[in-house]
Amino acid sequence: MSTLSVRLPNSIHQHAKRLARNEGVTVNQLVSSAVAEKLSALDAERYLRERAKRGKKVDIDAILAKIPASEPEPHDRMPE
Repeated sequence: MSTLSVRLPNSIHQHAKRLARNEGVTVNQLVSSAVAEKLSALDAERYLRERAKRGKKVDIDAILAKIPASEPEPHDRMPE
């Protein structure tokens, strides 16, 4: 494990302390979890953007037109 010094505005530090206390964790655990969550979100966004570039557009209406019309099952119907 490594050590990282971070300068935070007092308001963010106090907010982090409150949240950590409410969650029953240390500020270090809260910040570590928050950084991991943000990194994961950024990685997912990058991955999806790259996948989208490799994708191809399709005519969704043509695909849906191949599905025969039918009534929904009783449990799938919208309530009236």
